[in-house]
Amino acid sequence: MSFNLSALAVRERAVTLFFIVLLAAAGVYAFAKLGRAEDPSFTIKTLTVTAAWPGATAREMQDLVAEPLEKRIQELTWYDRVETTTRPGFAFLTVTLKDSTPPGAVEEEFYQARKKLGDEARNLPQGVFGPFVNDEYSDVSFALYALKAKGMPMRELLRQAELIRQDLLHVPGVKKINILGERPEQIFVEFSYDKLATLGISVQDIAAALQRQNTVTPAGSIDTKGPQVFIRFDGAYNNSQAIADTPIVAAGRTLKLSDVANVRRGYEDPATYIIRHEGEPAIMLGAVMQQGWNGLDLGKALEERSTAIAQTLPLGMTLAKVSDQAVNIDEAVGEFMLKFAMALGVVLFVSLVSLGWRVGIVVALAVPLTLAVVFLIMLESGRFFDRITLGALILALGLLVDDAIIAIEVMVVKMEEGMDRIKAAAYAWSHTAAPMLSGTLVTIIGLMPVGFARSSAGEYAGNIFWVVGFALIVSWIVAVIFTPYLGVKMLPAIKPVEGGHHAIYNTPNYRRLRGLITFAVRHKFLTCTVVGIIMALSVVGMGVVKQQFFPTSDRPEVLVEVRLPEGTSIETTTASVEKLEKWLKDQPEAKIVTSYIGQGAPRFFFAMAPELPDPAFAKIVVLTPDAETRETLKHRLREAVSAGLAPEAFVRVTQLVFGPYTPFPVEFRIMGPDPKQLYQISEKALDIMKGVPDVRQANRDWGNRTPVLRYIPDQERLNLIGLSPAEAAQQMQLLLTGIPVTQVRENIRNVPVIARSAGENRLDPARLADFSLMSRDGRQVPLDQIGHSEIQFEEPILKRRDRTSIITVRSDINEATQPPEVSQQVMTALQPLIASLPVGYRIEMGGNIERNPSRPTVRS
Repeated sequence: MSFNLSALAVRERAVTLFFIVLLAAAGVYAFAKLGRAEDPSFTIKTLTVTAAWPGATAREMQDLVAEPLEKRIQELTWYDRVETTTRPGFAFLTVTLKDSTPPGAVEEEFYQARKKLGDEARNLPQGVFGPFVNDEYSDVSFALYALKAKGMPMRELLRQAELIRQDLLHVPGVKKINILGERPEQIFVEFSYDKLATLGISVQDIAAALQRQNTVTPAGSIDTKGPQVFIRFDGAYNNSQAIADTPIVAAGRTLKLSDVANVRRGYEDPATYIIRHEGEPAIMLGAVMQQGWNGLDLGKALEERSTAIAQTLPLGMTLAKVSDQAVNIDEAVGEFMLKFAMALGVVLFVSLVSLGWRVGIVVALAVPLTLAVVFLIMLESGRFFDRITLGALILALGLLVDDAIIAIEVMVVKMEEGMDRIKAAAYAWSHTAAPMLSGTLVTIIGLMPVGFARSSAGEYAGNIFWVVGFALIVSWIVAVIFTPYLGVKMLPAIKPVEGGHHAIYNTPNYRRLRGLITFAVRHKFLTCTVVGIIMALSVVGMGVVKQQFFPTSDRPEVLVEVRLPEGTSIETTTASVEKLEKWLKDQPEAKIVTSYIGQGAPRFFFAMAPELPDPAFAKIVVLTPDAETRETLKHRLREAVSAGLAPEAFVRVTQLVFGPYTPFPVEFRIMGPDPKQLYQISEKALDIMKGVPDVRQANRDWGNRTPVLRYIPDQERLNLIGLSPAEAAQQMQLLLTGIPVTQVRENIRNVPVIARSAGENRLDPARLADFSLMSRDGRQVPLDQIGHSEIQFEEPILKRRDRTSIITVRSDINEATQPPEVSQQVMTALQPLIASLPVGYRIEMGGNIERNPSRPTVRS
């Protein structure tokens, strides 16, 4: 007798019942222990590199700093591209590995990148700081908290933030706590240049005096019979008063520094990154969750700890929650449970109506039993509940009962034919197990491309294949093992039908179905023709269906991007943000308004990427109650911007989108060797893009040149007064922005001491011609006597991709359309321009459509 698994399950009923109870209990345990997250994690195959060279132009940063670093990066095994942005004094490189890079190889590639860049650092021009590598670009802030206190010094706020950080690190599941928005403290030594000249004191003398007194040097030790006693020579600065009391020798007299300069505390000027919460400056604390942790448990633990911390804060200081993924996770899991209950209810109702209540219960029990085993497999394979796995489970719910229905229905039919229930139960294995398995595997194979796609999109959505596959295989096992056992136990006594098999299938409905099948088989050519026509119509219909692999998110945040012309100061950007904050404050839908100025928001949603530092950029994140109010506020804000709210800025109002991040849904890269030629081509391309009906807010990422004041010295006159160009430039920097001369070591912070001229001279560009330099013998020399100044224009920003200059024209779209559709419309409109491009220039599609492997790339 051949092996029959269904018969074995029915024969060994105690063992079968034991496994049913065991698996159900294990499933409940797995459900409670499975990690919860909003989105599946996928490997961010990107790192950023930063380098600084004070005084260099954007062109010098590109050619002398970024160029050698780009060459070394291109040596990586899985290298895909490097996108470079250079500004005066700064270079930012975004290195992206190939989308097909195995996740396990990414860490090694990042190590190799760090090593190669470290080797190249010694070859960079003198004075370059870096390169600094950030290979933790993918950290997601599970929760964000804003710490603020109106009127309290930022240094006090920062010290409290350090205490809170240490406290939150003890919460189970917290990987690390990032402090964001810190404005570094500085001590300014501000002097009058005229007063120094009168006293015969040079700034170099002041700087040398500060540096000499503030050094930390060993003073030896004494060996005793007991411990070794170290000698500490106390002289280093530990407060601003000690700096003010520094002795300065002038014309044989000793003066205090406070006699010739004003010593005061302040903060980085200008600021580089400002965070505002509800219209007030704040420091942000971002909690990063450990991989695979239960997000709901972490959310509860953080809520309890943050509430306790808030009660111990000094009077006037508040700790407010800005973002919490636990809320979104809870909604996603709650939605799954609701959909599961609805699906189970539908299955039970249909089964009870069509099969009878006992048969219906047998079929319905297959669903929770199957899910229990699936939860156990997910726990053991390191998967957890997120948007994709929950969606896959909901998708599988409708398929889980198919095999159970077949098995129990065959059993009922065989009992109606006169077979006893034991043999009828065994029939599920001998005659239906193989066909059911074939159908199950065909369904699973249909999803195989998603599971095995070697890309970020495949890694993000791959669990659709694996979870559905697990569920369908388990449902087949349940149908051939546990469903026959449950049928034997729960089915009522079924009387045989007189006439047996023939009578059962000789009803009017069966006869009609049999006649239709017979007709289709006999007229096979007609049948094939009809099938072919239907297939052709479906292919044509697919062309009309809107295509978008990843939909927009249902999260309630509204994102507001504020862009001013390149080169704009962060103070001007802040003023524009304050206008928008004031408007948002009056909107009932805006629950929490948080602004990030000078850089993008931290990654609080996995499928987004923080923008790189830029003083002309800000992002406002507005939390609304739900998706419906989000849409209301989004459209009202767009109308307000169109009506003239913050007209000096380009304001973009969007929302989050699932899947791998693209800054704009529609992008076209214009690439070529000459930036001036690129600028002209981009003007034409931008005009064409604006003419496409479904395009909204078309723009480009750079292009306009800005004025620069260049001072051209007379080398002979400089030599006559005994100054080198470097010394003259240092004195000018001292007069205008100031230079660091030493540091004050306070607690866990080093506070730079900045020497600079008094504000009324330093901040007035009209008085540049009145500035004077000091010769080595102490004489004042007017600036206009040793050179002249000219207004010139230069690029405030340059961008490259794979060492080729690039300008990107990009846009949002009419939200009734899809990005691939609009990209194709723009590409069609660009064809005449593409045909006229000079040799060496090309236009490439970017944005959302670039995620499609078959995307068209047009080159000329």
